[in-house]
Amino acid sequence: MLETALDARVSPETLRKIESGRVATPAFQTIAAIADVLGLSLDAVWAAMNQPEPGVEPAGSGRNASERLAS
Repeated sequence: MLETALDARVSPETLRKIESGRVATPAFQTIAAIADVLGLSLDAVWAAMNQPEPGVEPAGSGRNASERLAS
């Protein structure tokens, strides 16, 4: 973790806070720098962030959504 933080030019504490969810909305530049160090595209990061949690139905899905579309 220390090496990743230093390579991304963020403090190790900032990286720990991001990983633990204590920073709700990290700066775009911070996420871009960390993704670059980890060899991830921002598209991959975005896709991972927007995957539904297992067992949680996405908002707007289900029978009610179909009914709204039909009306």
